[in-house]
Amino acid sequence: MNRPQYILQPVNPYFIAFSLAAAFLLNLMPWGRLIGVPDFVALVLLFWNVHQPRKVGMGIAFLLGLLMDVHNASLLGEHALAYTLLSYGAITIHRRVLWMALGVQAFAVMPLLVGAQLVPFVTRLLTGAAFPGWGYLIDGFVEAALWPIASVLL
Repeated sequence: MNRPQYILQPVNPYFIAFSLAAAFLLNLMPWGRLIGVPDFVALVLLFWNVHQPRKVGMGIAFLLGLLMDVHNASLLGEHALAYTLLSYGAITIHRRVLWMALGVQAFAVMPLLVGAQLVPFVTRLLTGAAFPGWGYLIDGFVEAALWPIASVLL
């Protein structure tokens, strides 16, 4: 496969902040716990961790996770842990992912996105919450399906 090589300009930090803020606002929409609604913050955070790991790291992931915990009125640190682990995994594999085609990238990041959904799932079960059903984990697969769209838009 012969791919053209481009010299890319550095990403404007304001654009990164705007995209993360827009994803956070999308997560604030009143969807509740509908099955199949993706976690936009996780998707955009994963994108920037893969493409700009020096600008968006685990600290930003932790802060965004705390904001999501406050919004969801869930156990404080639940999403913070999930986003931090997602960020760590993305930074670990970012060089390999960038060499793959977009469709293959979606399969490469799928375990990270499902794992990010699994952390709050297990945390809620350990704290005695009711079992939300296996449909809760579908969101990670929906996010992986949206990966090529996010890659083109961002």
